[in-house]
Amino acid sequence: MTTAALPRRVFSLLFALVWFVNGLLCKVLDFVPRHREIVGRILGEDHALTLTRLIGLGEIVMAAWILSQWKWRWSAGAQIIAVVAMNVIEFLLVPDLLLFGRWNASVALVYCAIVTYAGFIYSPTSAKTVRS
Repeated sequence: MTTAALPRRVFSLLFALVWFVNGLLCKVLDFVPRHREIVGRILGEDHALTLTRLIGLGEIVMAAWILSQWKWRWSAGAQIIAVVAMNVIEFLLVPDLLLFGRWNASVALVYCAIVTYAGFIYSPTSAKTVRS
């Protein structure tokens, strides 16, 4: 790995950590019941835990994809779409259950801006050779 590829590796580790922690700890292991409550309110209480765990597994898969650096720009786009979609739905339907209320949208936009930078703007020539 070249020194120019190092920032991309750091970005991928940080992004993967976000998805992995939210997927495994918050959803699959249900350490943060608020996530299950959000899913229950939006999709129905009957299968909220199962659906929350499935969403969590999807987030763990996203973390693995990010770590692989395979189709880096595609993974950045998928992250942005997922974060924006989840936050729009939550902003409109369950703002009272969000950690920062409607301000969660601001946190999501900052995350999306960083992902946009890492995925589409920052790309030194030598980093492109690392599984672009």
